[in-house]
Amino acid sequence: MSNGNMVTLVGNVTRDPELRFTPNGQATASFGLAVNRRWQNRQTQEWEEATSFFDIVCWREMAENASESLPRGSRVIVTGRLEQRSWETSEGEKRTKIEVIADELGPSLRWATAQVIKNERRGPSEASFASPATPPVNNAPTSYEYEGEPF
Repeated sequence: MSNGNMVTLVGNVTRDPELRFTPNGQATASFGLAVNRRWQNRQTQEWEEATSFFDIVCWREMAENASESLPRGSRVIVTGRLEQRSWETSEGEKRTKIEVIADELGPSLRWATAQVIKNERRGPSEASFASPATPPVNNAPTSYEYEGEPF
């Protein structure tokens, strides 16, 4: 993708992916991502931190895989594009939201390990993914105890 609208984010999942299906059966999942930035203030020599929050949207097979694989707290790498949505509330207020539509999604291996299990390919007429021969095992720790961790 070289349209100039590509982002890469590394952060922690703030809420479990919510899997839904469109009326025609297409899977979509959304979850929150917190991205921390840390820097040293040159005047005070104190470390400062800021957190940005993003809404991530996945479609089709990636949506199903994300909902099965990414519990809250997981550290992930997301590449995708920014997309703006606008709507009007029932009270007539106009709202706008910018989301990241994920093209690729994966675990960050800086502070954890992951086991990758490849799903079988499905045909265009199949409604859901074929189950892998063995179910995925999530042995990732629920918290990290490393000094100097970025999150």
